[in-house]
Amino acid sequence: MTKNNNMICDSETGVCGVSGEEELEVIDLNKPKKTIDLYYVTDPICSHCWALEPVLRRFEEQYGDYFNFHTVMGGLLEKWGDEPVDPANGISGPADVAGHWREVGEQTRMPIDGSLMYDNPVQSSYPPSRVFKVIQNENKALANIFLRRAREAVFAFNQNISEGTVLIKIVNKLGLDGEKIVKEAELPSGQQSLNEDFGLAASLSATGFPTIIMVNEENKGVKIVGGRPLEYYISGLKQVLNIEELQPKQQPALSGLLEKEKLLFSKEIEVMYDVEKKDIHAFVEKELPSTTYQSKEIMGETYFVKK
Repeated sequence: MTKNNNMICDSETGVCGVSGEEELEVIDLNKPKKTIDLYYVTDPICSHCWALEPVLRRFEEQYGDYFNFHTVMGGLLEKWGDEPVDPANGISGPADVAGHWREVGEQTRMPIDGSLMYDNPVQSSYPPSRVFKVIQNENKALANIFLRRAREAVFAFNQNISEGTVLIKIVNKLGLDGEKIVKEAELPSGQQSLNEDFGLAASLSATGFPTIIMVNEENKGVKIVGGRPLEYYISGLKQVLNIEELQPKQQPALSGLLEKEKLLFSKEIEVMYDVEKKDIHAFVEKELPSTTYQSKEIMGETYFVKK
């Protein structure tokens, strides 16, 4: 038997290993079974949902192995009428939305233009919600990408996502047949699929957006309403799992994250990697080759796009 530092090579067992290793040890390399269902009740034109994206992305990236993620459409705006649609926030018509959106964008630094609500207002959140459901019925991951692109379009780039032409372009960029999917979403079956989400949201007692509900196998859980810091969601997950400590995954490399997301705002990178706003350019330059991205600005905020 030859000994080298802490390593032992045993001629009887034919094993070289760390001193003190068990001869026979049972291990399990399978990931733990996901026993938690997380329901994210949202809407394509929910400004606070847009503001939550940096935190929710990090939560899902680092703790997603603990839960099954379900996106549920809540139906924020069917149409404008004579009655206020959101009396608590003083919103009676599209013009009231513009100021509210701009305030949310300034407070959270997820940029929102909002001027289209004066010039060419979104008439309903149902059209993009129905398109989401059509895509989701075939591919959940791609549906969530569509939802992200739709939000980028309406909030940051001032595009009316209640219009079919805008939705077709967004879907086409996902590599799907936008015209076919938008037409399918307009069929009665498209609304029926959306109504099922409304029923699920009601059964979860979700009356405001965003709402995160985490439920365990015993059908007990926690509900978190509104955009909250990351610690709220971590604490809620611990409560549902009834454990004191979680084992988060390492944050993904920025190169991989940008490859997947295609566009990231400064706030999103800051939250994901615990970077100060003043250090964002130095951090990105360190993490990414200059040939792989472009840095741009909108509404006073920096964002990065994959070349």
